[in-house]
Amino acid sequence: MSVLSVTRSHSSISPSLPPWSSPKIHGCLSSPIFLIPFSTLKSSRFPPRFSAYGNWDHRKTRFRANSADPERDLQFPTQISQENDGIPENSGSNPSTSFLSVLCPLLKLFSAQDPSQERNYFLEVATSYLSTLSRLPWGSRSLTVSLDSQEISAVDLPNRVQIFEFEACPFCRRVREAITELDLSVEIYPCPKGSIRHREMVRSVGGKEQFPFLLDSNTGISMYESSEIVKYLFQQYGKGRSPSIGLLESTLFTGWMPTILRAGRGMSLWEKASTEPPPKKLELYSYENNPYARLVREALCELELPYILQTVGEGSRRINLLLEASGSTEVPYMIDPNTRTQLGDYKKILSYLFQTYSSVGNGI
Repeated sequence: MSVLSVTRSHSSISPSLPPWSSPKIHGCLSSPIFLIPFSTLKSSRFPPRFSAYGNWDHRKTRFRANSADPERDLQFPTQISQENDGIPENSGSNPSTSFLSVLCPLLKLFSAQDPSQERNYFLEVATSYLSTLSRLPWGSRSLTVSLDSQEISAVDLPNRVQIFEFEACPFCRRVREAITELDLSVEIYPCPKGSIRHREMVRSVGGKEQFPFLLDSNTGISMYESSEIVKYLFQQYGKGRSPSIGLLESTLFTGWMPTILRAGRGMSLWEKASTEPPPKKLELYSYENNPYARLVREALCELELPYILQTVGEGSRRINLLLEASGSTEVPYMIDPNTRTQLGDYKKILSYLFQTYSSVGNGI
């Protein structure tokens, strides 16, 4: 287990949203003035907030701009079938998605072992540590320690930012690394291949299955494209600070390494996962590059369990709240309000998750 400084926040009651303004056009986030060709805009229904049950109420029509970034994130066909599930659209026109279309089936073969069965934890931890080394120095440290003393945490917002992603996706990893640097508390909606809930949400709201996907009801923003999401998060919640050097650029080179080293864990829905979502979201204290927390996030993704991610990188301002909840500064630490279970050992967390949220298990 790794030791680090973390804090945590509880927000059981979310204040009502401020009055909605008329639709606005949002484009590149690096400039205060945006000039976007109208032909690139697509109308998108944007919900103010998903409920714990995965339902939402449509409010106003928002507009989103297609990114001009030549690097495309992971996009999957709208019509999913056994034959082509996970093959990216337009794979012939993009090297990264073409690579993924070959890599995903191969990794699925290596990760065919039932994740609920007894594991070789030495191998699991070793490959996770190598994954951590491949992504150093990103996703381990909060950059807020170098800012002024004012809090810049998402827990102070009326609603948490919502991220739809899956653990094995290198572009989703880029966003999670940024979340660690910004010391944010966000809601994670895992979207593994074979998803029965969350991918449909993304398709209904954004019009296509592409990940990661961000919803921010505090500003009325919804967007695809990991690089644009990272820039948006830093502009909106980082007081204009830029991501750490190399975070955006390195994804195409070493962002794939954890996916390969972990043999695609956190990529596909476990066939025995419960088909019903829990009434309340789980809560996980983690930071992106922690090798033990990675194993737990993979399980949450394979079970398609939505959860509140309390980011706790080195220098995080959540240390006192984590100490209050767990009595230590070790991560991962998981809280399940559905069963009033709190666990801090990654092996116990994995065993608990697959027993509790299995379609053939005891359930909650």
